[in-house]
Amino acid sequence: MQRTILLVEDEDILREILADYLLDAGFEVLEAIDGKEALSIFEEKEIDLVILDIMLPELDGWSVCRRIRKTSNVPIIMLTARSDEDDTLLGFELGADDYVTKPYSPPILLARAKRLIESRYLAVREPEKEETLALNGIRIHFSSRKVTIQEQQINLTHTEFEILAYLMQNQGIVITREQLITKIWGYEFVGDDRTVNSHIRNLRHKLGEKSTCILTVVRTGYKFEGKV
Repeated sequence: MQRTILLVEDEDILREILADYLLDAGFEVLEAIDGKEALSIFEEKEIDLVILDIMLPELDGWSVCRRIRKTSNVPIIMLTARSDEDDTLLGFELGADDYVTKPYSPPILLARAKRLIESRYLAVREPEKEETLALNGIRIHFSSRKVTIQEQQINLTHTEFEILAYLMQNQGIVITREQLITKIWGYEFVGDDRTVNSHIRNLRHKLGEKSTCILTVVRTGYKFEGKV
């Protein structure tokens, strides 16, 4: 099945180059040059991934990301010409799954897009695993990628879902930040531990009183503690 990527970039040359890479890789590409056009397309079409520049006319990338996250957990990769880590963390807090600083390599960005889409739609589970996993009142539904707490669904981003699933599947085992990066992002990490910490903080906030199930192991990483 052909997957659809919404590419939001106001610089014509950059948008055309990246669109060509994505088209050659077999994706359908919908293009937008500003934030308002991006939201209009997103509301009308079935989108599998959003590649979103931050500095846009009409409506900036922050605002577009925030509005998309109100209704959808579609994977979002944000693009920026700035390398300020505070900008990166803000993007993650708004629900972005990945963050790429310009100038970037189109093949590398393509690889990240493929990984996000594949991990969203190709549920990779051990044969003996059940379709759901329930621990301490939290239930993961792998096929539909939903998470419920006492039968109430909570809205997680793609990355938050992957982190929670990985921790729960390894309950009681300390997972290092390096292991999380390798498992979730799957490429050489540029940045520091604050990126992982930001996703964990957002995840805990959404888990509410169940946030205590995710324990911080000082100077190492995290582990999930819970009962069936």
